[in-house]
Amino acid sequence: MSPILFDTSVWIDFLNGIRSKNTDLLDQYIKEDLPVMLCPTIIQEILQGIKSDQQHSEVKQSLLSFTVLNLDPVRAAVLAADLYRLLRKKGLTIRRSNDCLIAVYAIHFDVKVCHTDRDFDSIAKFSPMQIIK
Repeated sequence: MSPILFDTSVWIDFLNGIRSKNTDLLDQYIKEDLPVMLCPTIIQEILQGIKSDQQHSEVKQSLLSFTVLNLDPVRAAVLAADLYRLLRKKGLTIRRSNDCLIAVYAIHFDVKVCHTDRDFDSIAKFSPMQIIK
């Protein structure tokens, strides 16, 4: 199966025990040792929301066992800003600019994004980013 970049929105539901098509897919990828992709932004968003020190440590260790997509941070920031500006010119305002940063990783590494965040649907309409439907 193809690698998938699972967005923070899916991870949060997964970690909170919420069942959905997306969390079931993430669970399948983990259990079958399929290519789960992360990027630094997603790791940060997941970890900053964990209150318990013990859970934070456990989740951090688990997350770092997956493939982490890396880009030069300055290049990623410039590409994300360019994407954000392109979308604004098309009449779309992305609510969280981090979504543009995540999209840049997906586009650059040509991986699909699994998400529950409507901004990714908008980004996919006007960019080469692909999403899991």
